[in-house]
Amino acid sequence: MIVWLNGTHGAGKTTTSALARELIPNSRVFDAEKVGETLMDITPGLPETDNFQHWPPWRTLVVETARCVLDYTGGTLLVPMTVLVKQYWREISAGFAHHAIPVRHFVLHADRETLRERIEGDTLLGPSPFRLRYLDSYAEAARTWLHDEAEVVDTTDLTPAQAALQVADAVNP
Repeated sequence: MIVWLNGTHGAGKTTTSALARELIPNSRVFDAEKVGETLMDITPGLPETDNFQHWPPWRTLVVETARCVLDYTGGTLLVPMTVLVKQYWREISAGFAHHAIPVRHFVLHADRETLRERIEGDTLLGPSPFRLRYLDSYAEAARTWLHDEAEVVDTTDLTPAQAALQVADAVNP
């Protein structure tokens, strides 16, 4: 099974996935961003873009990498990855469906001010204009399609451990 943790920067995807891994038996975290980093290392580079998700190979390789890992290990893959373009989510979820891989899609949500405070106060990555730029895109996706296609976990007033427990409780039989 895939447990996809969606949401924008500052929602708690990375921390929640690490904590949920401890609560979901036989689970692993798959950072799909590493697939994008690999594509960014191709020389000469792929067509210029501001986000590697715009490269079709990223979406295909995320599905294929997850499929190969699950074929090898079984269990559950937790994927903490923001996908705010509906077409891209549809491609990814259709890829999993093609391989008969069940997906539980969660959106870790927080209100705009909380997200801004988390991004600006991030002691590990520091304040990031790149991450702040996605607040509007997230709000639009949440309003138009994202919250309708996922289980929403509002992290505004939750600790990461509480969010992980909500995800694990929803996934564990």
